[in-house]
Amino acid sequence: MNLPPKVTDRAFTRLAEIGAGDQALRVAVEGGGCSGFQYEIKLDEIASDDLVIEGQGQKVVVDATSLPFLSGATIDFSEELIGARFVIENPNATSSCGCGTSFSM
Repeated sequence: MNLPPKVTDRAFTRLAEIGAGDQALRVAVEGGGCSGFQYEIKLDEIASDDLVIEGQGQKVVVDATSLPFLSGATIDFSEELIGARFVIENPNATSSCGCGTSFSM
């Protein structure tokens, strides 16, 4: 069963600070990276077949192909000494690389 990803309030707050305008934060999964799959996170237009997650007047979208890979995942924003970035906690990933943008299933 595919559960939609969750987006934290912290991620929506950061998206509002960025000022995305009419665009949404797109979270997608592509083949590649050091662990087999990698996340692509960018501002993008909303497509007609996207899952749209809304909060605080902001939108996060996931395409239909990426949705099964992100089932039950949490999209968050993290600020650490090494930098600030959107992060994904993915219960489907069996391993991930040190950078957090690549994973395997």
